[in-house]
Formats: sequence, C-alpha cells, structure tokens
Amino acid sequence: MAREKQRNGHRRVAIVRGLRTPFVKAGTDFAKLTALDLGRMVVQELVQRAEIDPQEIDQVVFGQVIPTLTAPSIAREVVLAAGLPRKIEAFTVARACATSIQAMTTAANAISVGEADVALVGGTESMSDAPIFTSRPLAQALVAASKARSLPEKLKAFQTLKPRDLVPVPPAIAEYSTGLTMGESAEKMAKENGISRQEQDAIAFASHQNAARAWKDGFFDAQVMHVVVPPKYEKVSQKDNIVREDTSLEALSQLRPVFDRKYGTVTAGNASPLTDGAAALLLMSEEKAKALGLEPLGYLRAHAYAATDPGDQLLQGPAYAAPIALQRAGMKLSDIDLVEMHEAFAAQVASNIQALASKEFARKAGWSAPVGEVDRTRLNLSGGSISIGHPFGATGARIVTQALHELKRQNKNTVLCTVCAAGGLGAAVVLERA
Repeated sequence: MAREKQRNGHRRVAIVRGLRTPFVKAGTDFAKLTALDLGRMVVQELVQRAEIDPQEIDQVVFGQVIPTLTAPSIAREVVLAAGLPRKIEAFTVARACATSIQAMTTAANAISVGEADVALVGGTESMSDAPIFTSRPLAQALVAASKARSLPEKLKAFQTLKPRDLVPVPPAIAEYSTGLTMGESAEKMAKENGISRQEQDAIAFASHQNAARAWKDGFFDAQVMHVVVPPKYEKVSQKDNIVREDTSLEALSQLRPVFDRKYGTVTAGNASPLTDGAAALLLMSEEKAKALGLEPLGYLRAHAYAATDPGDQLLQGPAYAAPIALQRAGMKLSDIDLVEMHEAFAAQVASNIQALASKEFARKAGWSAPVGEVDRTRLNLSGGSISIGHPFGATGARIVTQALHELKRQNKNTVLCTVCAAGGLGAAVVLERA
C-alpha cells in the first residue's frame, strides 16, 4: 500500500470532496432529528457522491460540541449508523467551534505520515436536541432510588429534595473560567476594540447578501445535500433557512441589543444563531487520489492552533493562529487570495481583522510587525456563519468545502480559513487549489 511505501516521508494531503446538510435554525426543519441522524445522512451521501468503495476508508474522525449523552462516541456511531465497514477505526474529537477543523487536521496528520491513506472527517450538531441536565441533588436521588429494593425506599430517596432541585438545568454556552457567555464576551470585545454597531451590521448585511447571491447562482448546489425529513418524509430541506435575501442595513439597525440591553451593540442580527446541521470531508494522500482517479478540490498546505486568555479577548484566537499557519505555509497574508473567517459574531470578525493589522496588537502578541490588512472584498464571498448558520461541530468542515469551491469560482489559488472557539482558542488553515 502507498502508506507502507511512504512511512518515513510526509505526504501531501488532498481534500477530495466536501458535503453538508442544509444548516437550519434550531427548532425548525431538523427539530426531530439527532446529531447522529444528521451525521449519518451526510456521511452516507458523501461516500455515494464520491463513488468510493467504503472498504478504502481507513479512518473516521468526527466531532460534536454539545454531546449526545446516549451516543457520546459520535465518530464510531456514525460509522455504524451509516453502514460503513465495521472494521473502520474511528474516534471523536472536540475543539469547540473548531471541532471539524480539528477532525480534518488530525486525520491529515495521520495521512501525511503514512498511518492512513483515506479518511472521512467532519462534525455534527443538533441544538434542537441539546441535553437537559438535572440538579446534583436530583441526580443523586435518582441514583439512590435506582438502587432501592422497595417502593418506600425509592420514595425515601426523594424526601430531602427542595423545589429548586427539580428545575431542569439547560446547557450553558458560557465560559466555565469566566462565567461569561459567548455573546457577553463578544460585547466586551466590541467595547474594548471600538467596534461600532454600524460596522457589525455592515458585516452581517454582507454575509446575508453574499449567501443569498451564492444560493441564487447555484454555488451551493454541489455542496449541500437535500434532506428528506423523517418521520413522515413529507418535507424536503433543500437549503439553509437562515439566509435573509430581503434584509437591509435599516432592518438590522432596528434590532435591539441582546447581551447589554442599554449600551450594547451585539444583536440577533449580527450574531450567528443556534443551528442544526452536519458537514463532512473526504481526505486522501495525493498518491491515493491519483490511484483512484479522483480529482481533489484542493490541498491542505498548513494549519495552526493558538490560544489566548479567555478573560481578555475570548474570540481573538484566529489573530494568534493565522500568522503561525502562514509561516508554516511559507507565505504572508498579502500572498493569500481569499479569506474565509468564521462569523460567530460580527464584532469578533471586526476585532480579528483589526488585530491582524494593528501595530499595538503585534507588540502585545510579541510579533516584530503586524500580520497585515485583510482585503474585505475577498472576505467570505459566499456568506458566513451569521447568514448560513453555525452548528458548532460542523462549521469548520463547511468553511473548508466552501473555501475550496470559492477558489475555483474565483479562479484563485490560495485561501486562509480561520475559526474562533470557546476557551480563547483559535484555528487557522491554509488551503491551495488543486
């Protein structure tokens, strides 16, 4: 096999195909589906569209941010549910919003050093099916009751509970270390970095306009599968349902701040919504793709991860990761043709763009000079997470697929993709066109 011959050398990693489900607002089209349902669907469809023998797949790396408690090993469950050969080894990864970037680079490293020839990677998320927890006292009472041998003993386990112990505990999208939600952290960044409401709304408006235009032009047709929604199979989800072609700067400006109602600038309109969806990528060594007669979408040239203090600028990780990825690629920002930046919040996008060009930020980061200016006419040309949606575990794979198709559409060669993530983490990858 190719991987045996190349074990001592590093091989070029090809991204052969990418696919996703429509990304839909939580509680809508996919409300009755689980993350496993969505992951299974996209994997099955990707393998069929790639026309690859499933026996060729060596490894599956998949991720999920809000875990399904009944199926925590989502990667292995996707293999089994999708009907792939059971011999395929699989493991689950998590890096918050950069989870499917982590899945991709982990598998790419395995392919690069010859541990695998073919890998299927991605992520899935169902915010419609987020786990609801019980309080600690109620959980302990339930465990005690399950061990009791008689009805009186079972009832006794609940006698010390207080009314507040019976209240369900929803998952918190907040930093454990700071107690701040993502939105509150974005609001903090907007204030500290001087990011205006007008700039945030302009970024959101561009996101919707670009995504709507891309859908109208048929750009997403090859990237997004149709989902016939069970259990009645009467509804077909064909496209993202968050994109607003008819939105306007005036309409966005009328929305009220969510996280700081008196002085804030972050609204539901300039932030990404809770979303359901899944996305997957098919990776191979360059040699394997040639042997199978497959033409890649592109290649992974370099990647990097970085971290910053969550209590400082939580979503500023991309500004730290991007220069490392560029350095590893042997490139400067000015050499890059396109930029795809995850839009968790418009304030976060503007803050990272500002940081990359800032001499003050460069000194803070210990760099000799700023990374450079991001040309906004080359940023997120077919929309971003604000308009398309953000299923946490799937966004990275969506961005990679979209970026490579955008290179082809624009007849360009290189793209820098960045993703901010909880915990002050950031991811960056440099991709090149096949």
